[in-house]
Amino acid sequence: MSLHIESNWIDTDETIEVINKYDGSVIDEVSKATPDDVDDAIAAARDGTETMRTMPAYERAEILQTTADLIEERTEEFAKIMAAEAGKPIETARGEVGRAVSTFTFSAEEAKRLGGEEIPTDAQPGNGNRIAFTKRYPKGVVGAISPFNFPLNLVAHKLGPAFAGGNTVILKPATTTPLTAIKLVETLFDAGLPRDALNLVNGSGSTVGQALLDSDDIDHYTFTGSRSVGKMVTEHSGLASVSLELGNNSPVIVHEDADIEDAAERIIDGGFSYAGQMCISVQRVLAHEEIHDELVEAIVSRVDELVVGNPLDEETDVGPMIKTADAEKIEEWIQNATEQGAEVVTGGERDGSVLQPTVIDNAEQTMDVVCQEAFAPIIAVQTYDDVDDAIRLANDTDYGLQAGIFTFDHRIGLKAATNIDCGGVMINDISTFRADHQPYGGSKDSGIGREGPKYAVHEMTEERVIAFRPNEDLFL
Repeated sequence: MSLHIESNWIDTDETIEVINKYDGSVIDEVSKATPDDVDDAIAAARDGTETMRTMPAYERAEILQTTADLIEERTEEFAKIMAAEAGKPIETARGEVGRAVSTFTFSAEEAKRLGGEEIPTDAQPGNGNRIAFTKRYPKGVVGAISPFNFPLNLVAHKLGPAFAGGNTVILKPATTTPLTAIKLVETLFDAGLPRDALNLVNGSGSTVGQALLDSDDIDHYTFTGSRSVGKMVTEHSGLASVSLELGNNSPVIVHEDADIEDAAERIIDGGFSYAGQMCISVQRVLAHEEIHDELVEAIVSRVDELVVGNPLDEETDVGPMIKTADAEKIEEWIQNATEQGAEVVTGGERDGSVLQPTVIDNAEQTMDVVCQEAFAPIIAVQTYDDVDDAIRLANDTDYGLQAGIFTFDHRIGLKAATNIDCGGVMINDISTFRADHQPYGGSKDSGIGREGPKYAVHEMTEERVIAFRPNEDLFL
């Protein structure tokens, strides 16, 4: 049973094979939804809105906290599913489970904090005899489209805040990683979530995703994925609100006064964790010319120590990419970069979907490995001579999700934080840092809106002003 529609698990005639990303074997098959199935799921979600809208906040909080507790109990189950279907190293997968526990816990807390404020009507002449306040209400039906790279925690970032705010959800997980989402939906129901609050539909973006976008009965879309699909979501969403978490080619500046060893250690972690398949993975390293050689040497020495292999092996640091075709594309980008004058100082070899962690030096802005989103285990190093030049290079992109800078000069750190056009700047840290309760989102082509339970709940609810003119005796 792999579709959940109208409060029931159902099967369909057509299925999707779920592939082990390391060895290519078939792990399982899941039912594939049709556009009619999607329509049924949307109608069921609409019917369930009354249940969620009228549920007391403490009950929503209890369900979400119980979900967090159950996920923690099932850590190994979730981790092994992700290691197989997403190719995520098992230890990294366990870390994602822990983050999902936090995300649901934060969501549970936000369910109890969803309040408004008093409006001082007497601030304007003639309105002093009124009392006014605001209250937040659920938007209704949320269409959630999630990516492959964090098949548990990024789904949690959509479902937790949606339910905290009293909405119902139709979830479309990534076609390549549906098993984790199915396990999570089962866990939510085990925690007491009403079955009419959540519908699950599997299938491609061109069929299932398009059917969601074609509906006039979805009130809010939350999407994490590519820039091209994100633009399509905005074009087809009509008057429904949208939250988009899209791509990036994260820059990290290493200034001349930085701790080189610390910066190199952090860059390796941020650039090659989960084979670089993260929106805020370190992709561009901007090294001051005075420390460039020392930094590259420190990075390469650490890259050569990484263990590349089967994600189910406890020793593995870097596993496969999600598709062989994606690895082949990056292999072509590497070749193009070398033809344009860049140097591969380590890595560059590919075996199927496994790309060796790669560091490219002497990179230029026009190279694909710099100006596009790689989403791969690759770091491109550039050189600058002053911090203004570094900031210019960091901004010379269509993206603006997160960036990092290593420096002990707080003036330079704050200058970068003020002038780099993105959603978050990490000082003495990499672009990859994210606490799950922080506001997370980007500018330019990196998205619209903010995630993090507190902020996502506000995206998925609407503020209403309530004012009344009481009997004058009330003011005597």
